[in-house]
Amino acid sequence: MVRELSYASKPSGKGKRLDLTLFLNGIPIATAELKNGFTKQNADDAKKQYRTDRDPTELIFAHRTVAHFAVDQDLVFVTSQLRGERTRFLPFNTGSNGPGNSGGKGNAVGEGYATSYLWKEIWQPDTWLDLLERYVHLHKEKGADGRIRKSLIFPRYHQWHAVRRLTQHAARCGAGRDYLIMASAGSGKSNTIAWLAHRLSSLHSPTDVAELDPDAVEKGLEPGKPVFDKVIVITDRRNLDGQLRETVGSFEQTAGLVVSVDENRGSKSKQLAQALSSESGSIVTVTLQTFPALVDYLRREPTEIKGRRFAVIVDEAHSSQSGEAAGKVREVLGEFGLDGDSEDMGATEAAPSSVGEKLKAEARKRKGSGNISYFAFTATPKAKTLEDFGTLEEDGKYHPFHTYSMRQAIEEGFILDPLRNYVTYKTYWKLMNENPDDREVDPRKTKALLARFAYTHQSTVTQQAEIVVEHFRAHTAGRLGGRSKAMVVTASRMSAVQMARYMRSYIDVQGYSGLGVLVAFSGALKYDGEETTEVRENGGLAKSALPEAFGYTRADDKTAYVPGKERPEFRILVVAEKYQTGFDQPLLTTMYVNKTLKGIAAVQTLSRLNRTAERKGQEDLAILDFVNEAEDIREAFKPYYEEADTLPTDPNLLYNAASAVMSAPILVESEMTAFAEAFLLAREKADGDNAAWVKLQETLYTHLVPAQTHFADLLNSSDDEQEEQAEGFRSALNDLVRKYAFLSRIVPYEDSELERLYVFGRYLLTRLARRPDGGVDIGQIDLSHLRIEKTGEYDVSLTSEGSQTLKGFGDGTPGSKDEKTLLSELVERFNERFGTEFSEADLLQPFEEAMADPEVQQAALVNDEENFGLKFEPVFEEKIMNHVDSVANLGKLYFGDQPDVRNTLNRSARRAAWRLIRKQNGLDDVA
Repeated sequence: MVRELSYASKPSGKGKRLDLTLFLNGIPIATAELKNGFTKQNADDAKKQYRTDRDPTELIFAHRTVAHFAVDQDLVFVTSQLRGERTRFLPFNTGSNGPGNSGGKGNAVGEGYATSYLWKEIWQPDTWLDLLERYVHLHKEKGADGRIRKSLIFPRYHQWHAVRRLTQHAARCGAGRDYLIMASAGSGKSNTIAWLAHRLSSLHSPTDVAELDPDAVEKGLEPGKPVFDKVIVITDRRNLDGQLRETVGSFEQTAGLVVSVDENRGSKSKQLAQALSSESGSIVTVTLQTFPALVDYLRREPTEIKGRRFAVIVDEAHSSQSGEAAGKVREVLGEFGLDGDSEDMGATEAAPSSVGEKLKAEARKRKGSGNISYFAFTATPKAKTLEDFGTLEEDGKYHPFHTYSMRQAIEEGFILDPLRNYVTYKTYWKLMNENPDDREVDPRKTKALLARFAYTHQSTVTQQAEIVVEHFRAHTAGRLGGRSKAMVVTASRMSAVQMARYMRSYIDVQGYSGLGVLVAFSGALKYDGEETTEVRENGGLAKSALPEAFGYTRADDKTAYVPGKERPEFRILVVAEKYQTGFDQPLLTTMYVNKTLKGIAAVQTLSRLNRTAERKGQEDLAILDFVNEAEDIREAFKPYYEEADTLPTDPNLLYNAASAVMSAPILVESEMTAFAEAFLLAREKADGDNAAWVKLQETLYTHLVPAQTHFADLLNSSDDEQEEQAEGFRSALNDLVRKYAFLSRIVPYEDSELERLYVFGRYLLTRLARRPDGGVDIGQIDLSHLRIEKTGEYDVSLTSEGSQTLKGFGDGTPGSKDEKTLLSELVERFNERFGTEFSEADLLQPFEEAMADPEVQQAALVNDEENFGLKFEPVFEEKIMNHVDSVANLGKLYFGDQPDVRNTLNRSARRAAWRLIRKQNGLDDVA
């Protein structure tokens, strides 16, 4: 370390000195400008000094040093390249809650200076050697002009800290531990994964046995030995696999270290099997979908991977670990990777012979294997993800092992806050029942049909399309130098096609130019009697070309899709499911939401807006929501703003679920045991042969017939209670199968009866009969009134509220079963939900009309007040609806989202009408 270094190699730099310079073997590797708050200077002054008073062409800056720090007592910033005024400094801070806990921007206040970690940790010789060897990276990228552009990558503090903490723990504890990394968008997750993969590939346990975890030593961890034989990087989508593969591969320092499983090179399962068994290629990148086929391949073509230990890095863990595919990862790496006498396989001295012993062996396979460590990355962990990979801490909750929060990413400027400008619209309808008679229908199905009818009605979509186009032209089109984009999120493929067509039609009628609309959806569907696809709706544009056509590039990328005479400029993308996750478009500044969003879906969808672009500020972002309430969206974001946690699931929930299943007179133990025996035998005989397995499944179905018959007898019984019992059984069995698939990975049940019930139930669910359902015909329903109005502009940005506990299994409340009702009453309740506005001053007219109704008059004379309300309230609400054009202000209270106000008003009007009518007819003595 040299203080006050004179560095000039040019006459213009004479007399200039650097506050601090770090050297390695006489070579300068880093510089720092230190500012003191007591002299009214801070890190911003240091950044200004680098930008304006340091010549980037000086030898020490251009060809020597790899990092430049701007430091004061509170904050640290770093850059790897000086570019004059264009020099970009990145925060190099721990987070306000300290390392690994994130919080907001800045550093936690402790003993001494808040920035003391810089010289106590980062500037220590061993750390610098590690940074230079494993982290500092020269990134090369070929531009549109064919020239190679180079940029030096220096890690941010949380990236270095996450990799260091993970690898230190894994080195001490060996394979068999799981880790959850809650890494917000904007955290540089791809680089963190790449650094972690390379570090794990050469990770050795400490040479001093005293530094090893005693439990790990007992399980065979030896000092000074490699911790993992293979590092496997798994994603659940092909485009993410390509991105990660490129990033991980670019960090490769030794040829052949990284092996990718590519569908363009033949059988992926064969490639993966060879990669896992080969002595070369320590890092393997692959998609999750490859593993199911690998099980069959390994059984047909035995591959030597016994005794191997695997580090599995999982990207987007909240989705990658759901379903049978994720189970296959555990099965492949656990069943085929462990030695035959491994304790983690629960092996006995003799192979299991009885059905019970075999079922216990199956149950043991479901729990974590001692040869696999998962390193799971996600910005939005579900409660299940936290239990699967999180760390159980002293507060009794599961927490992420390491966190870089959404809050810190927003405050440090790496992502934007999509909730700052949230505009809500509400659509008010009145549906008119034109059916000649009232028919009894299923409320749940009819409500959905009525809602779909209203939402997709030509008048509704036309008005929404006009609002979107006009808002885009007025508020979005000019942003980012006229390059900004917008996304319209719809609830279905049909709605997406409908919205895109109506928007294009409106644009054409108005004569607007330069406003192309694309639509994205999967598969084919019928619209207006004709089959259509995404390609057809987009004028022949190939699916693979859509991202580029919409500008799926960085803001400064010169290879972007360039509009011209034959290439229209697409500014708006209408989507149904597609592109709502994993789509990084920095030019996207506005989103129009016409779909109910809840939980993780809300966070992932709206976070498409948080990517930064040149000149993009918070004022650039806007969300217009036709469906959701701003406060509901804020609640959805809350758990992921700082750090999420969850309480452990009660293991007894599974036994409770099993009791609910067995309480119905459907399952017989001897029949389930016969099925389990046949299942295990069939799988053993098939031994990976798919054709043989399919043929042997015929035997399994015969064992399901008795239970199917018991269920069908209950379902088709004329006794309503028995029918309800059958449907209750189906629901309970589905609940048990879902819970067992999850909980058995966490809790070592090793219960042969539970395993038998799970295996039997999983197959039985596919065979249970359903009552004939001819659907619901809503008949002659029409839209008589429609109004779409802005209901508010909100800033629902989150504030620090600490960690948020997510709900897991058993935290929900069961819903009540709707009763059958008349179609007219359903329409009334629907209008009640989407009522038109009226004022309290105008209430008298509908009130008097309701009182004058002959049936209301009669009901008041022969009923008490409560029973009278059953007749009066529907009439009262109908009369209010008939005056939607004359009443304007009370609608938000009566027909809005405050049922207490509506109920209070109904009770008041009911009481007044009952008393008045009875008084007018001489019955005031009982009033």
